[in-house]
Amino acid sequence: MTKRHGYALLAALLAVTLVVSAAIYLGVTGADDTGDASGANPRAPRNSAAPASAGTWVGTWSASPAGAEPGTEAHGLAGRSVRNVVHTSVGGDGARVTLSNLYGSRPLTVTHASLAVAAGAGSPAAAADTLRRLTFRGETSVVVPPGGQVVSDAARLRVPHDADLLVTTYSPTPSGPVTYHPHARQISYVADGDRTEDATGAAYHEQSPYWRYVSAVDVLSSDTDGTVVVIGDSITDGITSTMGANRRWTDVLADRLRDEAGAPRYSVVNQGISGNRVLSDGRPARSAGAPAGNPSGLSRFDRDVLGRSGAKAVVIALGINDILRNPRQTDARRILDGLRELSRQAHTRGLRVVGATLMPFGGHRGYTPALEAVRQSVNAEIRSGRVFDDYVDFDKALRDPYDPRRLLGRYDSGDSLHPSDAGFRRMGEAFDLGDLKGSGAAEL
Repeated sequence: MTKRHGYALLAALLAVTLVVSAAIYLGVTGADDTGDASGANPRAPRNSAAPASAGTWVGTWSASPAGAEPGTEAHGLAGRSVRNVVHTSVGGDGARVTLSNLYGSRPLTVTHASLAVAAGAGSPAAAADTLRRLTFRGETSVVVPPGGQVVSDAARLRVPHDADLLVTTYSPTPSGPVTYHPHARQISYVADGDRTEDATGAAYHEQSPYWRYVSAVDVLSSDTDGTVVVIGDSITDGITSTMGANRRWTDVLADRLRDEAGAPRYSVVNQGISGNRVLSDGRPARSAGAPAGNPSGLSRFDRDVLGRSGAKAVVIALGINDILRNPRQTDARRILDGLRELSRQAHTRGLRVVGATLMPFGGHRGYTPALEAVRQSVNAEIRSGRVFDDYVDFDKALRDPYDPRRLLGRYDSGDSLHPSDAGFRRMGEAFDLGDLKGSGAAEL
Protein backbone atom coordinates (compact mmCIF):
# COMPACT_ATOMS: atom_id res chain seq x y z
CA MET A 1 0.00 0.00 0.00
CA THR A 2 1.39 3.39 -0.98
CA LYS A 3 1.92 6.14 1.53
CA ARG A 4 -0.84 8.14 -0.17
CA HIS A 5 -3.33 5.27 0.23
CA GLY A 6 -2.31 4.89 3.89
CA TYR A 7 -3.07 8.53 4.62
CA ALA A 8 -6.44 8.20 2.89
CA LEU A 9 -7.36 5.14 4.97
CA LEU A 10 -6.30 6.88 8.18
CA ALA A 11 -8.41 9.93 7.31
CA ALA A 12 -11.42 7.72 6.63
CA LEU A 13 -11.05 5.94 9.97
CA LEU A 14 -10.83 9.30 11.81
CA ALA A 15 -13.99 10.53 10.07
CA VAL A 16 -15.92 7.40 11.08
CA THR A 17 -14.71 7.79 14.67
CA LEU A 18 -15.90 11.40 14.81
CA VAL A 19 -19.35 10.51 13.45
CA VAL A 20 -19.82 7.70 15.97
CA SER A 21 -18.62 9.91 18.85
CA ALA A 22 -21.02 12.66 17.85
CA ALA A 23 -23.93 10.23 17.72
CA ILE A 24 -23.10 8.91 21.18
CA TYR A 25 -22.75 12.44 22.56
CA LEU A 26 -26.08 13.56 21.12
CA GLY A 27 -27.80 10.48 22.46
CA VAL A 28 -26.48 11.04 25.97
CA THR A 29 -27.08 14.79 26.17
CA GLY A 30 -30.52 14.49 24.66
CA ALA A 31 -31.60 11.75 27.08
CA ASP A 32 -32.68 14.21 29.76
CA ASP A 33 -34.92 16.13 27.38
CA THR A 34 -37.08 13.30 25.98
CA GLY A 35 -39.88 13.76 28.52
CA ASP A 36 -43.15 15.19 27.34
CA ALA A 37 -43.97 18.19 29.55
CA SER A 38 -47.68 17.78 28.88
CA GLY A 39 -48.08 15.33 31.77
CA ALA A 40 -47.03 11.98 33.18
CA ASN A 41 -44.95 10.25 30.55
CA PRO A 42 -43.23 6.86 30.73
CA ARG A 43 -40.43 8.23 28.57
CA ALA A 44 -39.76 11.15 30.92
CA PRO A 45 -36.18 11.26 32.23
CA ARG A 46 -35.53 9.44 35.47
CA ASN A 47 -32.80 11.89 36.36
CA SER A 48 -32.83 15.47 35.14
CA ALA A 49 -29.76 16.47 37.10
CA ALA A 50 -27.80 19.31 35.56
CA PRO A 51 -24.16 18.86 34.60
CA ALA A 52 -21.45 20.87 36.31
CA SER A 53 -21.58 24.47 35.13
CA ALA A 54 -19.93 27.79 35.90
CA GLY A 55 -21.80 30.05 38.28
CA THR A 56 -22.69 30.58 41.91
CA TRP A 57 -25.43 28.89 43.92
CA VAL A 58 -27.66 31.60 45.40
CA GLY A 59 -31.09 31.60 46.96
CA THR A 60 -33.85 32.82 44.67
CA TRP A 61 -36.71 32.06 47.09
CA SER A 62 -37.10 30.78 50.62
CA ALA A 63 -39.67 30.58 53.41
CA SER A 64 -38.99 29.57 57.00
CA PRO A 65 -40.83 26.54 58.37
CA ALA A 66 -43.12 28.08 60.98
CA GLY A 67 -44.97 25.16 62.54
CA ALA A 68 -47.09 22.03 62.13
CA GLU A 69 -50.24 22.47 60.05
CA PRO A 70 -53.37 21.95 62.20
CA GLY A 71 -55.49 18.96 61.21
CA THR A 72 -52.62 17.01 59.63
CA GLU A 73 -51.37 15.29 62.78
CA ALA A 74 -52.68 11.82 61.88
CA HIS A 75 -52.23 11.44 58.14
CA GLY A 76 -50.25 14.41 56.85
CA LEU A 77 -51.16 14.78 53.18
CA ALA A 78 -50.85 11.13 52.24
CA GLY A 79 -52.02 10.31 48.73
CA ARG A 80 -52.09 13.94 47.63
CA SER A 81 -49.91 16.11 45.41
CA VAL A 82 -48.93 19.53 46.77
CA ARG A 83 -48.07 22.12 44.11
CA ASN A 84 -46.40 25.11 45.78
CA VAL A 85 -46.23 28.37 43.82
CA VAL A 86 -43.09 30.35 44.71
CA HIS A 87 -41.66 33.55 43.22
CA THR A 88 -38.07 34.01 42.09
CA SER A 89 -35.93 37.03 42.86
CA VAL A 90 -33.18 36.13 40.35
CA GLY A 91 -32.80 33.63 37.52
CA GLY A 92 -30.27 30.96 36.67
CA ASP A 93 -29.33 28.01 34.49
CA GLY A 94 -30.14 25.29 37.01
CA ALA A 95 -32.12 24.88 40.21
CA ARG A 96 -32.30 22.77 43.36
CA VAL A 97 -35.04 22.49 45.96
CA THR A 98 -34.97 22.03 49.75
CA LEU A 99 -37.75 19.98 51.35
CA SER A 100 -38.35 20.16 55.11
CA ASN A 101 -39.94 17.75 57.58
CA LEU A 102 -39.00 19.90 60.56
CA TYR A 103 -42.34 19.45 62.30
CA GLY A 104 -43.06 15.92 61.14
CA SER A 105 -43.35 13.14 63.73
CA ARG A 106 -42.58 10.36 61.25
CA PRO A 107 -40.38 9.99 58.17
CA LEU A 108 -41.76 11.84 55.15
CA THR A 109 -41.58 9.61 52.07
CA VAL A 110 -41.66 11.63 48.84
CA THR A 111 -41.89 9.23 45.91
CA HIS A 112 -42.06 11.91 43.22
CA ALA A 113 -41.26 15.61 43.07
CA SER A 114 -41.07 18.06 40.19
CA LEU A 115 -40.08 21.61 39.34
CA ALA A 116 -41.44 23.82 36.55
CA VAL A 117 -41.84 27.42 35.49
CA ALA A 118 -45.49 28.44 35.89
CA ALA A 119 -47.41 29.17 32.69
CA GLY A 120 -48.67 32.42 34.22
CA ALA A 121 -49.00 34.33 37.47
CA GLY A 122 -50.80 32.24 40.07
CA SER A 123 -51.35 29.35 37.66
CA PRO A 124 -50.97 25.63 38.53
CA ALA A 125 -50.06 24.90 34.89
CA ALA A 126 -46.45 24.55 33.76
CA ALA A 127 -44.99 26.56 30.89
CA ALA A 128 -44.25 24.44 27.83
CA ASP A 129 -41.19 22.20 28.06
CA THR A 130 -40.22 23.33 31.58
CA LEU A 131 -41.45 20.43 33.74
CA ARG A 132 -38.52 18.62 35.34
CA ARG A 133 -38.59 15.53 37.53
CA LEU A 134 -36.51 16.13 40.66
CA THR A 135 -34.05 13.56 41.90
CA PHE A 136 -32.23 13.07 45.19
CA ARG A 137 -28.79 11.49 44.86
CA GLY A 138 -29.96 10.18 41.53
CA GLU A 139 -33.20 8.64 42.84
CA THR A 140 -36.73 9.88 42.22
CA SER A 141 -37.84 9.08 45.78
CA VAL A 142 -36.45 10.29 49.07
CA VAL A 143 -37.19 9.88 52.77
CA VAL A 144 -36.96 13.04 54.89
CA PRO A 145 -36.43 12.15 58.56
CA PRO A 146 -38.50 13.83 61.29
CA GLY A 147 -36.92 17.17 62.10
CA GLY A 148 -34.74 17.01 58.97
CA GLN A 149 -34.50 18.38 55.46
CA VAL A 150 -33.12 17.24 52.10
CA VAL A 151 -31.78 19.09 49.07
CA SER A 152 -32.52 17.82 45.57
CA ASP A 153 -29.98 17.27 42.85
CA ALA A 154 -29.52 20.20 40.50
CA ALA A 155 -32.15 20.21 37.75
CA ARG A 156 -31.34 21.48 34.28
CA LEU A 157 -33.83 24.33 33.88
CA ARG A 158 -33.58 27.91 32.71
CA VAL A 159 -35.17 29.81 35.62
CA PRO A 160 -36.36 33.36 34.84
CA HIS A 161 -36.09 36.18 37.36
CA ASP A 162 -39.27 37.71 38.81
CA ALA A 163 -41.33 34.65 37.83
CA ASP A 164 -43.42 31.94 39.48
CA LEU A 165 -42.10 28.40 39.88
CA LEU A 166 -44.11 25.28 40.66
CA VAL A 167 -42.61 22.89 43.22
CA THR A 168 -44.70 19.73 43.48
CA THR A 169 -44.36 16.82 45.91
CA TYR A 170 -46.25 13.56 46.33
CA SER A 171 -46.20 11.37 49.42
CA PRO A 172 -48.19 8.10 49.42
CA THR A 173 -47.97 7.41 53.15
CA PRO A 174 -48.89 9.26 56.37
CA SER A 175 -46.03 11.28 57.84
CA GLY A 176 -47.63 13.05 60.77
CA PRO A 177 -47.87 16.85 60.96
CA VAL A 178 -47.14 18.77 57.77
CA THR A 179 -44.33 21.32 58.01
CA TYR A 180 -45.74 24.56 56.63
CA HIS A 181 -45.49 28.33 56.31
CA PRO A 182 -49.00 29.64 57.00
CA HIS A 183 -48.92 33.23 55.68
CA ALA A 184 -47.64 32.74 52.14
CA ARG A 185 -49.69 35.58 50.56
CA GLN A 186 -49.63 33.32 47.54
CA ILE A 187 -52.15 30.72 46.35
CA SER A 188 -50.80 27.20 45.90
CA TYR A 189 -52.65 24.03 44.90
CA VAL A 190 -53.44 20.45 45.94
CA ALA A 191 -54.62 17.45 43.90
CA ASP A 192 -55.60 13.87 44.70
CA GLY A 193 -53.18 11.15 43.62
CA ASP A 194 -49.74 11.47 42.08
CA ARG A 195 -50.01 14.48 39.80
CA THR A 196 -46.41 15.67 40.05
CA GLU A 197 -45.93 15.48 36.28
CA ASP A 198 -49.30 16.96 35.31
CA ALA A 199 -48.21 19.98 33.30
CA THR A 200 -51.74 21.17 32.53
CA GLY A 201 -52.65 21.76 36.18
CA ALA A 202 -56.15 20.46 35.42
CA ALA A 203 -56.18 18.12 38.42
CA TYR A 204 -55.36 20.89 40.91
CA HIS A 205 -58.86 21.89 41.98
CA GLU A 206 -58.06 22.73 45.62
CA GLN A 207 -56.41 26.03 46.47
CA SER A 208 -54.19 26.62 49.49
CA PRO A 209 -52.86 29.80 51.18
CA TYR A 210 -49.87 27.85 52.60
CA TRP A 211 -46.43 26.72 51.51
CA ARG A 212 -45.95 23.08 52.51
CA TYR A 213 -42.74 21.06 52.78
CA VAL A 214 -40.71 23.29 50.43
CA SER A 215 -38.45 25.74 52.26
CA ALA A 216 -35.95 26.97 49.63
CA VAL A 217 -35.14 27.13 45.93
CA ASP A 218 -31.58 27.90 44.84
CA VAL A 219 -30.40 28.73 41.33
CA LEU A 220 -27.03 28.44 39.63
CA SER A 221 -26.38 31.97 38.43
CA SER A 222 -23.58 33.65 36.55
CA ASP A 223 -25.15 37.09 37.05
CA THR A 224 -25.61 37.09 40.84
CA ASP A 225 -22.80 37.32 43.38
CA GLY A 226 -24.63 36.33 46.55
CA THR A 227 -27.77 36.38 48.65
CA VAL A 228 -29.31 38.91 51.04
CA VAL A 229 -31.17 37.02 53.76
CA VAL A 230 -33.92 38.94 55.55
CA ILE A 231 -35.08 37.69 58.94
CA GLY A 232 -38.18 39.31 60.37
CA ASP A 233 -41.76 39.07 61.59
CA SER A 234 -45.19 39.60 59.98
CA ILE A 235 -44.10 42.92 58.49
CA THR A 236 -41.34 41.10 56.58
CA ASP A 237 -43.68 38.16 55.92
CA GLY A 238 -45.89 40.70 54.14
CA ILE A 239 -49.04 39.63 55.95
CA THR A 240 -51.10 42.64 54.79
CA SER A 241 -49.74 42.82 51.23
CA THR A 242 -52.02 42.01 48.29
CA MET A 243 -52.43 38.26 47.82
CA GLY A 244 -50.45 36.90 44.88
CA ALA A 245 -49.05 40.28 43.84
CA ASN A 246 -45.53 39.97 45.35
CA ARG A 247 -45.69 43.37 47.01
CA ARG A 248 -43.76 42.59 50.19
CA TRP A 249 -40.98 45.05 50.94
CA THR A 250 -38.46 42.30 50.25
CA ASP A 251 -39.86 41.99 46.70
CA VAL A 252 -39.26 45.69 46.16
CA LEU A 253 -35.71 45.33 47.48
CA ALA A 254 -35.09 42.38 45.14
CA ASP A 255 -36.27 44.40 42.14
CA ARG A 256 -33.93 47.26 43.03
CA LEU A 257 -30.91 45.02 43.52
CA ARG A 258 -31.56 43.36 40.18
CA ASP A 259 -32.34 46.47 38.12
CA GLU A 260 -30.53 49.51 39.52
CA ALA A 261 -27.15 50.49 38.14
CA GLY A 262 -24.34 50.14 40.67
CA ALA A 263 -26.34 47.93 43.03
CA PRO A 264 -24.67 44.82 44.43
CA ARG A 265 -25.87 41.88 42.36
CA TYR A 266 -27.57 39.98 45.16
CA SER A 267 -30.72 37.92 45.34
CA VAL A 268 -33.13 38.32 48.26
CA VAL A 269 -34.74 35.56 50.32
CA ASN A 270 -37.48 36.30 52.84
CA GLN A 271 -37.23 34.51 56.20
CA GLY A 272 -40.06 36.38 57.87
CA ILE A 273 -42.45 34.54 60.20
CA SER A 274 -45.59 36.29 61.38
CA GLY A 275 -45.50 36.88 65.13
CA ASN A 276 -41.76 36.24 65.34
CA ARG A 277 -39.66 37.60 68.19
CA VAL A 278 -35.97 37.96 68.92
CA LEU A 279 -35.98 36.36 72.35
CA SER A 280 -38.79 33.84 72.76
CA ASP A 281 -40.61 31.18 70.76
CA GLY A 282 -44.20 31.77 69.73
CA ARG A 283 -45.60 28.35 70.67
CA PRO A 284 -44.25 25.61 72.93
CA ALA A 285 -42.97 22.35 71.48
CA ARG A 286 -45.53 19.57 71.06
CA SER A 287 -43.38 17.17 73.06
CA ALA A 288 -39.92 16.80 74.54
CA GLY A 289 -37.32 17.08 71.80
CA ALA A 290 -39.76 18.48 69.22
CA PRO A 291 -39.13 21.96 67.77
CA ALA A 292 -41.12 24.92 69.02
CA GLY A 293 -43.65 26.56 66.76
CA ASN A 294 -42.68 30.00 65.47
CA PRO A 295 -39.10 29.65 66.81
CA SER A 296 -37.38 32.80 68.06
CA GLY A 297 -34.89 34.69 65.93
CA LEU A 298 -32.08 33.52 68.17
CA SER A 299 -33.04 29.85 67.90
CA ARG A 300 -33.56 29.81 64.13
CA PHE A 301 -30.78 32.14 63.00
CA ASP A 302 -28.27 29.42 62.18
CA ARG A 303 -30.77 27.44 60.10
CA ASP A 304 -32.69 30.25 58.43
CA VAL A 305 -29.90 32.76 57.84
CA LEU A 306 -26.42 31.30 58.14
CA GLY A 307 -27.51 28.13 56.34
CA ARG A 308 -28.86 29.88 53.24
CA SER A 309 -27.00 29.42 49.96
CA GLY A 310 -24.66 32.21 48.94
CA ALA A 311 -25.40 34.41 51.97
CA LYS A 312 -23.41 37.65 51.85
CA ALA A 313 -25.55 40.01 53.92
CA VAL A 314 -28.38 39.78 56.42
CA VAL A 315 -31.11 42.30 57.20
CA ILE A 316 -32.51 41.94 60.73
CA ALA A 317 -36.03 43.37 61.16
CA LEU A 318 -37.14 42.00 64.53
CA GLY A 319 -38.13 43.38 67.92
CA ILE A 320 -41.61 44.84 67.71
CA ASN A 321 -43.31 41.59 68.78
CA ASP A 322 -40.99 41.29 71.79
CA ILE A 323 -42.56 44.57 72.92
CA LEU A 324 -46.18 43.90 71.91
CA ARG A 325 -46.80 40.19 72.50
CA ASN A 326 -47.21 38.53 75.91
CA PRO A 327 -45.09 38.23 77.92
CA ARG A 328 -44.18 41.79 76.89
CA GLN A 329 -40.49 42.64 77.00
CA THR A 330 -40.23 46.07 78.59
CA ASP A 331 -36.46 46.04 79.06
CA ALA A 332 -34.95 47.51 75.89
CA ARG A 333 -31.52 46.24 76.92
CA ARG A 334 -32.63 42.61 76.62
CA ILE A 335 -33.97 43.13 73.10
CA LEU A 336 -30.77 44.94 72.12
CA ASP A 337 -28.62 42.18 73.61
CA GLY A 338 -30.52 39.69 71.46
CA LEU A 339 -30.04 41.80 68.34
CA ARG A 340 -26.32 42.14 69.08
CA GLU A 341 -26.04 38.38 69.46
CA LEU A 342 -27.59 37.90 66.01
CA SER A 343 -25.13 40.41 64.62
CA ARG A 344 -22.23 38.61 66.31
CA GLN A 345 -23.28 35.27 64.84
CA ALA A 346 -23.49 36.79 61.36
CA HIS A 347 -20.03 38.29 61.73
CA THR A 348 -18.54 34.89 62.52
CA ARG A 349 -19.49 33.96 58.93
CA GLY A 350 -18.27 37.26 57.48
CA LEU A 351 -21.77 38.53 56.69
CA ARG A 352 -22.63 42.18 56.41
CA VAL A 353 -25.39 43.07 58.92
CA VAL A 354 -28.00 45.76 58.33
CA GLY A 355 -30.61 46.28 61.03
CA ALA A 356 -34.00 47.97 60.82
CA THR A 357 -35.50 50.48 63.23
CA LEU A 358 -38.85 49.50 64.74
CA MET A 359 -41.83 51.22 63.14
CA PRO A 360 -44.53 53.09 65.12
CA PHE A 361 -47.68 51.39 66.37
CA GLY A 362 -49.66 54.27 67.86
CA GLY A 363 -53.38 53.53 67.55
CA HIS A 364 -52.83 49.77 67.71
CA ARG A 365 -54.80 47.96 70.40
CA GLY A 366 -51.58 47.06 72.21
CA TYR A 367 -50.19 50.59 72.33
CA THR A 368 -49.21 52.17 75.65
CA PRO A 369 -46.87 55.10 76.33
CA ALA A 370 -44.58 52.75 78.29
CA LEU A 371 -44.21 50.38 75.34
CA GLU A 372 -43.62 53.34 73.02
CA ALA A 373 -40.72 54.35 75.29
CA VAL A 374 -39.19 50.88 74.86
CA ARG A 375 -39.45 51.20 71.07
CA GLN A 376 -37.80 54.60 71.14
CA SER A 377 -34.95 53.27 73.30
CA VAL A 378 -34.29 50.37 70.92
CA ASN A 379 -34.32 52.70 67.92
CA ALA A 380 -31.98 55.20 69.55
CA GLU A 381 -29.40 52.49 70.15
CA ILE A 382 -29.74 51.13 66.60
CA ARG A 383 -29.16 54.64 65.22
CA SER A 384 -26.09 55.04 67.43
CA GLY A 385 -24.24 52.44 65.35
CA ARG A 386 -23.56 50.16 68.31
CA VAL A 387 -25.79 47.26 67.22
CA PHE A 388 -25.32 46.59 63.48
CA ASP A 389 -22.87 47.43 60.70
CA ASP A 390 -25.49 49.81 59.32
CA TYR A 391 -29.23 50.35 59.55
CA VAL A 392 -32.27 51.19 57.46
CA ASP A 393 -34.59 53.67 59.15
CA PHE A 394 -38.07 52.22 58.53
CA ASP A 395 -39.40 54.28 61.44
CA LYS A 396 -38.40 57.56 59.84
CA ALA A 397 -39.53 56.45 56.37
CA LEU A 398 -43.10 55.50 57.37
CA ARG A 399 -44.04 57.55 60.44
CA ASP A 400 -46.45 60.47 60.39
CA PRO A 401 -44.28 63.60 60.70
CA TYR A 402 -47.06 65.30 62.69
CA ASP A 403 -47.53 62.33 65.04
CA PRO A 404 -44.36 60.21 65.04
CA ARG A 405 -46.01 57.59 67.25
CA ARG A 406 -48.18 56.55 64.27
CA LEU A 407 -47.75 55.33 60.71
CA LEU A 408 -48.53 57.88 58.02
CA GLY A 409 -52.09 57.20 56.84
CA ARG A 410 -51.29 56.08 53.29
CA TYR A 411 -48.68 53.65 54.62
CA ASP A 412 -51.06 52.06 57.16
CA SER A 413 -52.96 48.89 56.22
CA GLY A 414 -55.64 49.90 58.74
CA ASP A 415 -54.46 48.20 61.94
CA SER A 416 -51.89 50.85 62.94
CA LEU A 417 -49.10 48.27 62.84
CA HIS A 418 -48.75 46.58 59.44
CA PRO A 419 -48.02 48.58 56.28
CA SER A 420 -50.20 48.84 53.20
CA ASP A 421 -48.81 47.99 49.75
CA ALA A 422 -47.68 51.62 49.52
CA GLY A 423 -45.97 51.27 52.89
CA PHE A 424 -44.15 48.11 51.82
CA ARG A 425 -42.96 49.89 48.69
CA ARG A 426 -41.69 52.80 50.78
CA MET A 427 -39.77 50.35 52.98
CA GLY A 428 -38.07 48.77 49.97
CA GLU A 429 -37.21 52.19 48.62
CA ALA A 430 -35.76 53.36 51.96
CA PHE A 431 -32.66 51.17 51.59
CA ASP A 432 -29.29 52.61 50.66
CA LEU A 433 -28.22 49.62 48.57
CA GLY A 434 -24.58 50.43 49.19
CA ASP A 435 -25.07 49.48 52.85
CA LEU A 436 -25.36 45.84 51.77
CA LYS A 437 -21.92 45.79 50.19
CA GLY A 438 -18.83 44.45 51.90
CA SER A 439 -18.38 41.99 54.72
CA GLY A 440 -19.13 42.28 58.40
CA ALA A 441 -16.56 43.30 60.98
CA ALA A 442 -15.08 40.12 62.41
CA GLU A 443 -15.60 39.52 66.11
CA LEU A 444 -12.37 38.64 67.90
